Amino acid sequence: MRIVSAQKAEKLSFAGLWLCTAIVILPVLGITVVLVWRGASALSWDLIVGTPHGLLAPIVGTILLVTLTGLIAAPLGIAAAVYLTEYSRGGPLVRLVRLAIVNLAGVPSVVYGLFGLALFVTLFHFGRSLLAGACTLALLVLPLVISTSEEALRQVPGSLRHASLALGASQWQTVRRVVLPNALPGIITGLILSIGRAAGETAPILFTAAFYSLTDPFPNSLLDPILALPYQLFVMVMEVPNVAPATKWATAFVLLAIVLGMNIVAVILRARLRGSRRW
Repeated sequence: MRIVSAQKAEKLSFAGLWLCTAIVILPVLGITVVLVWRGASALSWDLIVGTPHGLLAPIVGTILLVTLTGLIAAPLGIAAAVYLTEYSRGGPLVRLVRLAIVNLAGVPSVVYGLFGLALFVTLFHFGRSLLAGACTLALLVLPLVISTSEEALRQVPGSLRHASLALGASQWQTVRRVVLPNALPGIITGLILSIGRAAGETAPILFTAAFYSLTDPFPNSLLDPILALPYQLFVMVMEVPNVAPATKWATAFVLLAIVLGMNIVAVILRARLRGSRRW
């Protein structure tokens, strides 16, 4: 009887988990299907390159923004993760730093936007520019980059470290030639997913980087403002009522395609790089 009761409880538990999964996935899947159905049908070449609401400049601006964000966040986040995992000896200060990283990951993006406005736009005199926006988004994704990189480094077996040290390698040689290559799949996956989150943020871009209408829509330097898809979509929906609905749906579809595309790239890279592991 006890075995039967345990089996029933297990089945009920699995059913509850499947139900929770469906509750989470189905709304997201529904939104994705609607955006693909209405956005893809509205997308055209004229809409991408046309004026005044062509999508080419926002697409280029978004790609430049997330690329620069990755170039800033990747070395800082990976270096911090390496120090916390491989060099720090624990203690209250390290625990406080890790707690701060976790808390910063939950700070609303609008707060990062206001901080970037005060620091990069006003104090550092970057103005509303590509550089100010990328620095702000780098701060936004940095906690996630550090956390995912730490987790990837922890998954490398300690026996590999001990074997490298036993053969006479220094701590840095062990990290550079043994730990980092084997942790690379997780690090790259976390970095791409973090940048994918940055690609869909609106508030930081609104405060630090983007304008809706520019004389020259393509930036010529890091200190030029840009057009970006999240901000473009926000302005179309909230402030420019005469924009055709098809344009709004197409803009949303292109933004979704960029974010989902980055996630798919992360999954493919992770799968391929896992095969190169040495354990």
